[in-house]
Amino acid sequence: MIGLGSIGRGTLPLLERHFNFDKTRFTVIDPVDSDAKMVTDKGYRFEKVALTKENYRDVLRPLLTEGEGQGFVVNLSVDTSSLDLMKFCRKLGVLYIDTVVEPWLGFYFDDEAKPSDRTNYALRETVRREKKRKPGGTTAVSCCGANPGMVSWFVKKALVDIATDTGVKFTEPTNRKGWAKLMKKTGVKGIHIAERDTQRAKEPKPLGVFWNTWSVEGFISEGFQPAELGWGTHETWKPKNAKNHKSGCNAAIYLEQPGANTRVRTWCPTPGPQYGFLVTHNESISIADYFTLEKDKRVSYRPTCHYAYHPANDAVLSLHEVFGSGGKVQEKLHVLEEDEIRGGIDELGVLLYGHKKNAYWYGSQLSIEETRKLAPYQNATGLQVSSAVVAGMVWALENPEAGIVETDEMDYKRCLEIQMPYLGPVKGYYTDWTPLEGRPGFYPEEVDKKDPWQFKNILVR
Repeated sequence: MIGLGSIGRGTLPLLERHFNFDKTRFTVIDPVDSDAKMVTDKGYRFEKVALTKENYRDVLRPLLTEGEGQGFVVNLSVDTSSLDLMKFCRKLGVLYIDTVVEPWLGFYFDDEAKPSDRTNYALRETVRREKKRKPGGTTAVSCCGANPGMVSWFVKKALVDIATDTGVKFTEPTNRKGWAKLMKKTGVKGIHIAERDTQRAKEPKPLGVFWNTWSVEGFISEGFQPAELGWGTHETWKPKNAKNHKSGCNAAIYLEQPGANTRVRTWCPTPGPQYGFLVTHNESISIADYFTLEKDKRVSYRPTCHYAYHPANDAVLSLHEVFGSGGKVQEKLHVLEEDEIRGGIDELGVLLYGHKKNAYWYGSQLSIEETRKLAPYQNATGLQVSSAVVAGMVWALENPEAGIVETDEMDYKRCLEIQMPYLGPVKGYYTDWTPLEGRPGFYPEEVDKKDPWQFKNILVR
């Protein structure tokens, strides 16, 4: 297991709970040893080392080739190239899983790189090229956390619910084209990965500290990347700073502004209408790509898809401090642990909109109280991620020669079957809300009243 941050610490007890493995061969790698004792006290090995482009082969090879049986790399780290680790594992016949397409150190804050080169689109394309170059072979699961990951399974479940409830005649699809046809037939125009984290700390956040409920480094990195979204065929308007990519799947666009400073209108069951940040995520691109239909080599249907994230209030305040200071990140970064949180839930789901019943949110409403009962060393946000990792690992073990796969391509029923016990209430909600509600209000606005679900109406300008 590479990485012993907040997600690594939470994943470790789940690995012990759900898998039989040779304890003498289990090794945790992390450049920081502050939590090493929780590993070594269990009889596992801990290696204090930062994996780099120069050393990762030498560090990993002996760990993955000693003894008998097949190795498994669980990559929960930052600043390590997912692609290089994935390629190395597949060369050795070792199973692999990660939660994000992560680059080597320096990628996110390279001030000489063009905005398009710093996108998740660009990172995902490197994995797509490798998949095309070497199809099949040892399974490597790409981007299998809560989001990206679990939300792709939610999309399929939500789509089946909507199709059933709106009287669409269908047989559940068995391939990508079939799923895309069903989404088009159901009338879905787009998808928000709509999340509201209401977990609150027992004490007020001090000035000059970035608080979050998951990796601060990960959040800051993606927050400073350009805002990205899968771009649907129903859209008739683009922001002036929107840019297309010159190569690849062409399923997404990016905005020349940071995602964590880009607001969108969205909806979650508990708060109702809310603002979210359009932070870039791999699933925004992969879901839009997966549900694309082509006719005569031209795109005939694609849903818009993007993240709409309202993090914990302390994280929002932390972001305001960062952007208010010209992008200077606080010196101290801190992930709120379960004993520091007074209450709240992480309400994470998918909002499918534009169909006959308007919009449908389906997802997890996991509370910190239930999290404490279910598993140690994590808050609600962390458990949604770590349990998805476990589900992805089970799928990989059951499908060891599937090649490089994204979560959109996996058996959503099997994965959710594994993960559901850790997600708290998992429910669906229909809503009549649209981004035109309450507008134009006191001041004039340029809105598209003919189609409430245009991105023009969703983006806060």
